[in-house]
Amino acid sequence: MGRVVFDTSMSLDGYMTAANRTPEEPMGPGGLRLMDWAFNDERGAQVLRDGVAGLGAAIAGRETYDTSLPWWGANGPSGDARMPLFVVTHKAPDTSPENGVYTFVTDGIESALEQAQKVAGDRDVCVMGGANLGQQYIAAGLVDELSIHLVPVLFHGGTRMFAHLGVDHTDLEVLDVVSTPAATHFRYAIKK
Repeated sequence: MGRVVFDTSMSLDGYMTAANRTPEEPMGPGGLRLMDWAFNDERGAQVLRDGVAGLGAAIAGRETYDTSLPWWGANGPSGDARMPLFVVTHKAPDTSPENGVYTFVTDGIESALEQAQKVAGDRDVCVMGGANLGQQYIAAGLVDELSIHLVPVLFHGGTRMFAHLGVDHTDLEVLDVVSTPAATHFRYAIKK
């Protein structure tokens, strides 16, 4: 069984989205700045390719699915690689793209992880996007590694990533740091 990796981009002040999100701008005005490293920086794009290469499945929340589907289409976030994506939700949507990579899981985060790990085999499972979902997985002790793409911008508001994790400390071990002009990419193991 592979690792469970929570992967996200965030501003230097700890936000995963900018403030004032709308359906038209799900990451808030200027929030897409958090993704520049993946598309406008060759070294950052290589960090993304390296991370995706080891994955066998991914997990996302319903909000991430709903707001990202227009860009993803039937192939999901991995594009032509068509990596299976398990969407944690209270209710599956009435429709989803034909021949899509999506499986909707309505019975909790543990079930989504179990299904993703079964499909992934020895490869890693990525818990992606969505502060709430990431917080649930981290608080439940189900994440082995954090992959944080820290973007040099201060949002001063938005959706905080590391809120609501409880009062206990989480000890981390630095595994890797890659610095580019567009972001600093950190990999941490969660000490259990």
